[in-house]
Amino acid sequence: MSKVPNIIPITDLRQDAASVLRRVRASREPVFITQRGRAAAVMMSTEEYERSEHDKELLHLLARGEKDISEGKTIESEAVLAEVRALLRGVNGENPFCQYC
Repeated sequence: MSKVPNIIPITDLRQDAASVLRRVRASREPVFITQRGRAAAVMMSTEEYERSEHDKELLHLLARGEKDISEGKTIESEAVLAEVRALLRGVNGENPFCQYC
């Protein structure tokens, strides 16, 4: 069951912005701000915003990967592993931190 969204009119935000910010930070839930009875903005904590942006980027990468697969734009796993091993070896020709190189 989904939660009921936290909705406040912009006049409440104007009157007590500090309290609204505390509520946003404490609940980690967005607050929907209305103006003249219509949704006008969403306020969320910076942590939740950053998490949301990270999740969006991951979804974008997954969608791009699925598109590449459907278009046949793939690379054999052995070729990828060989490239990774070469990168891990680095300039000196060996990497003491890589047990697979």
